[in-house]
Amino acid sequence: MTDEEWELIADLVAPYWRPGRMGRPVEVDRRRIVDAIFYVAATGCQWRALPDCYPNWNTVHRYHLTWSRDGTWERIAARLAEAVRANEGRDAEPSAGIVDARSVRSAATVPNDTKGFDAGKKIKGRKTFGVVDTLGLLVAVTVVAASVSDNTGGIAVTDRARDRSRRFAKIWCDGGFKRTFIEHCRSHHVGVEVVHKIHKTGFEPLPKRWIVERTWSWLMNNRRLQVDYERDPIVTEGFIWAAHSRYLLRRLTEPAPT
Repeated sequence: MTDEEWELIADLVAPYWRPGRMGRPVEVDRRRIVDAIFYVAATGCQWRALPDCYPNWNTVHRYHLTWSRDGTWERIAARLAEAVRANEGRDAEPSAGIVDARSVRSAATVPNDTKGFDAGKKIKGRKTFGVVDTLGLLVAVTVVAASVSDNTGGIAVTDRARDRSRRFAKIWCDGGFKRTFIEHCRSHHVGVEVVHKIHKTGFEPLPKRWIVERTWSWLMNNRRLQVDYERDPIVTEGFIWAAHSRYLLRRLTEPAPT
């Protein structure tokens, strides 16, 4: 990270220890920890294969587990997304979003009770449900077994999106989300619009839905997300938020192309 990028998130990963307080002084630079996690997310390397220029792999791994489970990565991404929306002249909290699911193959390290078989896509692994705003920024994400239906996963991730934004009132989805999902959303005063294919054959960008597909393509540039290796689905969610944060940091600090 550049100094400008680090200043945007430094306080969210600040050391728990402070001068004058009891406990062991911090020995590892948190900035290097974040850089190392970004490296693993981008390259897809094993933790033990982390280059020597970064802190010990076990330390980095432990911090990633902690930040995934206590919501640190999600808070980082939320702050950066609010900054991007402010730069675009939008309200900090989105009022509408697009929901979609993506299945990925799981490695042998993934326990059987947290993975399943997606009969539609013929993939054995996990399924990620995500809600993005109309700019393509992640609002909520949840990782479940690939056998979980779109209705069940869609309800779970939409409820998370409603918790993130009090203004959330409209959502677009594809035909895989059925009556149960639609009725649940409407019971919580969230309007649902199903976007169907325009043509039966050939490729055609679908209104609104192309936004979430673009976000998936951004995220899948990070090789760690192309196969799920994590024993705990929450740690996979942490990698997704970390990868999204890395993209947002660059969007906030790099000059816009002319």
